[in-house]
Amino acid sequence: MPRATKNRKICCLPKSYIFHPENDCMGTVVLTLDEIEAIRLADLEMLDQDNASEKMEVSRATFQRILYSAHKTIADALVNGKSIEIKGGAYTVADNPCNKGALCSNCRFEEEK
Repeated sequence: MPRATKNRKICCLPKSYIFHPENDCMGTVVLTLDEIEAIRLADLEMLDQDNASEKMEVSRATFQRILYSAHKTIADALVNGKSIEIKGGAYTVADNPCNKGALCSNCRFEEEK
């Protein structure tokens, strides 16, 4: 019997939850909030997997699995003209955004308003 999934720490909730192609949509894929956080940390913030996994409070191997799943989902949507819906996942929002005050680009944007 598998273990229960541990909640992954995310910095903040995304500003948009649906992305869809201009033309006819060929279906929808679901990207979880923890997958979005992994994409943000690895691809946008350019953190290595060790530092990113610490921020999400998961092992490096778990972070890698989350990131690969997110990349596969996004590739499917882009190549096959599918909408992306962001929802669900095993996550908790950090009390202190971006762990100990190092604000991500989303949090910095919110503070400037």
